[in-house]
Amino acid sequence: MSLNGKLFLRSLIAFTFIISIFLSCSEKEETFIEAEEVELLPVVNVDSIFIRLDKELIEKKASNIDKVFRNLRKKVGFNGTVLYAEQGRIIYNEAWGFRNVRRRTDSLQVEDKFQLSSVSKMFTAEAVMILKNEGKIDYDADIREYIPEWPYEGVTTRLLLNHRSGLSRYESLADAKWPDRKQPFLNDDMIDYYVKYTPDPYFKPNGGFNYSNVNYALLATIIERVSGMSFADYMRINIFEPLGMNDSYIYEMRRDTTVSLYIEDIVQGYYTEKRRPMQAPNEYLNGVKGDKMMISNTEDMFKFWTAVDYGLLLPDSIQDEAFKPGSPKSRKRKDNYGFGWRIPGKYPGCYFHYGWWKAYRSFFIRDDVNDKTIIVLTNTSQGPNADHFWKIINDKTITIPPASVNISYWETKKGSKFPYSSYRERVVNE
Repeated sequence: MSLNGKLFLRSLIAFTFIISIFLSCSEKEETFIEAEEVELLPVVNVDSIFIRLDKELIEKKASNIDKVFRNLRKKVGFNGTVLYAEQGRIIYNEAWGFRNVRRRTDSLQVEDKFQLSSVSKMFTAEAVMILKNEGKIDYDADIREYIPEWPYEGVTTRLLLNHRSGLSRYESLADAKWPDRKQPFLNDDMIDYYVKYTPDPYFKPNGGFNYSNVNYALLATIIERVSGMSFADYMRINIFEPLGMNDSYIYEMRRDTTVSLYIEDIVQGYYTEKRRPMQAPNEYLNGVKGDKMMISNTEDMFKFWTAVDYGLLLPDSIQDEAFKPGSPKSRKRKDNYGFGWRIPGKYPGCYFHYGWWKAYRSFFIRDDVNDKTIIVLTNTSQGPNADHFWKIINDKTITIPPASVNISYWETKKGSKFPYSSYRERVVNE
């Protein structure tokens, strides 16, 4: 047995001994005595034992996760950032690869920002739920109450959230009709084109499930119309700033500008062409937001989840709807969809979302039963699939116990307290 193993075993035996003494004492008949009769005896600092045990387990788990990504880097060229948390603690937070994938220069850093692609949808859904909680949105009202010019009847906010509107893809409509690819195609342009061309829906509202970006682009517009703010401002004021998500924002194009060559201030994306990585340019469809175009990093995304988990943004009665299946059970349907979250049939109590858009891929997997979270952001069109990340989530060889030290708090601009603490902040209390 290794030295670390021996130390862990000794600590475990000591901990078990203490627990056994406690249990045996608790079974005795209670005796009430005067305070002056009590002799103050030295006691073992149980917290220190917890922390020591936890630290060793955390280091072992982090080492195992590191081996996974080291292997993925070697075999499939994994390029991106990774955050794994368990029991509210950040266990692993690392960056692999390069900002410039083609030249293999400028090593990635954990604080680097990525385009989240479709993982943006969980944030858009959260904003809709905030407005619902304020009584400003009715899930089951026809969206023409908020977008009067919308040409289709029977589409509700709930159906947009659950991807059950039946609406066709705006990407196909824009590719066929938009005249100038140097001009951004914006949310208002998308609505104008549906009014002008009225493409046939795939099916009647609530007639089935079809994952389509148009649903969440429409939700962003509803947020703007109801709040009187731009979508970017609403997200900043109501989610990003209160939660200390200082590296997060919504990328916005203006109508009076041409499409820039690249999006500044973020890691650039790369696709593979003839086995060579090529930098992916910005494009006109990046003007549509709500379904994508949120910029963030892994630590900010974990802050968001922590806020959701602690009920800091919404009461449980509202927040829990995000994780309820929006479609009826079906033998053909393996997974379901809530409000901005996919619900896997294979893993009860888990929620996730993946994203892919123009060389960016993102993964957010949450095991709510065992309090595990993994967030992976990449800037390459190729790389490992999500199966590798699910294996990390489902690995039960090492289980991290609940936190044994108090959660530290950050004051926010709204005066609320945000319970978020890094691994370093937790173990420093030894």
